[in-house]
Amino acid sequence: MADYRDEFSAVQRSAVHLEMRDSYIRTDPGFIAWQGGRLDEALERYGEWRELMQQVTGRGVAVRRARIVSEPVSDYIRYEYDLTEQLNLAGGEEVRWLPRRRASDIALPGNDFWLFDDRTVRFNHFTGDGGSAGPEVVEEPAVVKLCSTAFETVWSRAVPHEDYEV
Repeated sequence: MADYRDEFSAVQRSAVHLEMRDSYIRTDPGFIAWQGGRLDEALERYGEWRELMQQVTGRGVAVRRARIVSEPVSDYIRYEYDLTEQLNLAGGEEVRWLPRRRASDIALPGNDFWLFDDRTVRFNHFTGDGGSAGPEVVEEPAVVKLCSTAFETVWSRAVPHEDYEV
């Protein structure tokens, strides 16, 4: 959370996040709690994120998150879906979902990313089993443009959370 706090404290206008995996850290205690029917416990684990987003959006920064998902969705995506309203939306984020079959003709970067103020990209690298392999921060204009174009194309096709059904 500390590096995200630093990055979000510097954001002035916008932060967009593109997620493209069907599964992340399957050993995450929040995911395990959700699997056991304990949604409240899963939500508690991310209270710090919701508070950070409330602070960021409260100062006028637009935060948008798009998720490209296979259908039918994986159990991990269903978990993210179940948390979205009380976590992401409650934090002030806008969230949309794009079925993977509608993304085939979009030029996408190879990794999930955050794009801050259309100038800095933070790629999130993952291991094959969904564990974090660390971030990579890039400010190269061609990379920023690829990520911006990819995100905006996905966003324009994606379904708002309140209209998407898993």
